Amino acid sequence: MSLQRRLASRILDCGESRVWIDPAAAVKVAQAITRSDIRGLIAAGSIKRIKEKTTKHKVHRKQGAGSRKGTKKARTGNKTNWLKIVRPQRALLHGLRSEKKVGKEYRKIYLMIKGNSFRSKAHLMNYLKEKKILKE
Repeated sequence: MSLQRRLASRILDCGESRVWIDPAAAVKVAQAITRSDIRGLIAAGSIKRIKEKTTKHKVHRKQGAGSRKGTKKARTGNKTNWLKIVRPQRALLHGLRSEKKVGKEYRKIYLMIKGNSFRSKAHLMNYLKEKKILKE
């Protein structure tokens, strides 16, 4: 019977535990030794695949205030925080350069962004306007 179960699981493309064999047809199934015999029993309904069990709803991880250990800065690394500030600033600077609003000062400003000179995109824009780097 285990040979038949193994063959059926390969044909049905599922695990051996998901193969159902009709107890009334146990004698026929025991005599089946080839893949074509097993296919015939599957077509007759003596062997079936059991449906997978599914969960009805997602289990949410509890990440509320009571579960947190450590400050906000401790839970996200310094590099992650830095990247969240730097990437938008770099994207803005790149966009300004492609629109020809920033000229040869591009590299200098890029290095200032890398050096953490600006708090935000708004701060960067204020600097560019103040220093008259931004071409209208």
